[in-house]
Amino acid sequence: MDVEGAGTLSGNGAESVESRSRPVRQHLNNAVYQFTQQNLPACKPVLTPAWVISMFFLIGVIFIPIGLLCLHASESVVEIVDRYDTDCVPDHLKGQKVAYIKDSSVSKNCTRYLKVPQNMKAPIFIYYQLDNYYQNHRRYVKSRSDKQLLHGLKYKDTSSCNPEGENNGLPIVPCGLIAWSLFNDTYSFFRGIDALKVNKKNIAWRSDREHKFGKHVYPFNFQSGSLIGGATLDPDIPLSDQEDFIVWMRTAALPSFRKLYGRIEEDLNEDDLIMVKLANNYNTYSFGGRKKLVLSTTSWLGGRNNFLGMSYIAVGSSFIFLAFVFLLLHVKNPRPYGDTNLSWNRKGMSN
Repeated sequence: MDVEGAGTLSGNGAESVESRSRPVRQHLNNAVYQFTQQNLPACKPVLTPAWVISMFFLIGVIFIPIGLLCLHASESVVEIVDRYDTDCVPDHLKGQKVAYIKDSSVSKNCTRYLKVPQNMKAPIFIYYQLDNYYQNHRRYVKSRSDKQLLHGLKYKDTSSCNPEGENNGLPIVPCGLIAWSLFNDTYSFFRGIDALKVNKKNIAWRSDREHKFGKHVYPFNFQSGSLIGGATLDPDIPLSDQEDFIVWMRTAALPSFRKLYGRIEEDLNEDDLIMVKLANNYNTYSFGGRKKLVLSTTSWLGGRNNFLGMSYIAVGSSFIFLAFVFLLLHVKNPRPYGDTNLSWNRKGMSN
C-alpha cells in the first residue's frame, strides 16, 4: 500500500507539473507566433517632412562642432618630420645606394639637425616611419610562429617560418621573415652638449609583452646565417623584454606606417636645435622605400590626424545641405499626408 500511495502521489505530482508548464508553453508559442508574423509591439515612426528636415539639421549642427573640435586637437600637436635616407648617403655613392647600404666597410653614421618650431611638452614620442614598405604582404605576414614566440624551443614546428625557420639544421628563435627583417637604425639626441635620454620602456602593448612573447624564451641561432636581414637580438634577454622587437612584430596594414621608437621625457622649447646622431643601417633602397624620423607630441585625441575632424565636418555639412534641399522641395511642392489608419479599407468594410 505504501508503494501504491507513492505511485499515486508521483502521478499527481507529474500532472501538476504538466498543468503548470502548459500555460508557459502556450505563452511561448504565442510569442513565437507574434514574432514570426511581425505582430510584436514596435516603434513605427511616421517620417513626416518636418521631422526629417529637423533631424538632418540637428545632425549637421552636432557634427560640425565636433569636427572643428577634432581639428583643433589635431592642429595642437607639434610634429617634426625629417626624411634622412637620401641625405645620409655620401655624395659619391648617391647613384649606388644599394651597394652603399650593403657594404659593411662604409660608415653608416649620420648627423641631422632638427629645429623645434614650437614648445613641445613632454612626453615627446619618437617614431620611425617607413614608406612603400608592404608589411601586409601575405607571404611576409605568414612567415612567423606565434607558438614559438610564446614557448621557444619547446615548440619545434617552424614550417610556417620558411625560409627563415632553420639554419645549419638548428631552429631559429625567433623564426620567420618578420623577425629576420627587424628595423636596425638607431638614434641618439642631443640639445647642445647635453644628451636627451630616450625612454624605451613600455613602448609595446602590455598585452603583447605579457601574453604573446614568452618570459623564458631567449633568442637562439638568430641572424647567424650568411644573409643578415636587420637588427640582432640580445641572447641573454627574454623576448618579452625586448620591446623594439615586439613593436616590430605587430605588422602594419598600410604601406606607409610609423612605429614607436621611444620617448623623450623633457620639454623642448621653441627654436631649440636638436642634434640627432643616427646609424643609417636599414636597407630600404632595394625596393624604393623611404625612411623618416618623427618627433611628435600628443593631444587628447592622439597624434596629428585631420581625417576624423574633416569627416565630421563633411558629413555635417552634407546633412545641412540636404536639409535645405528638402525644405525647398517641401515648400515648393507640398504633399498631403497619407492616412495611416487606411480609411479606404474602413469604407470598404462598412459597405
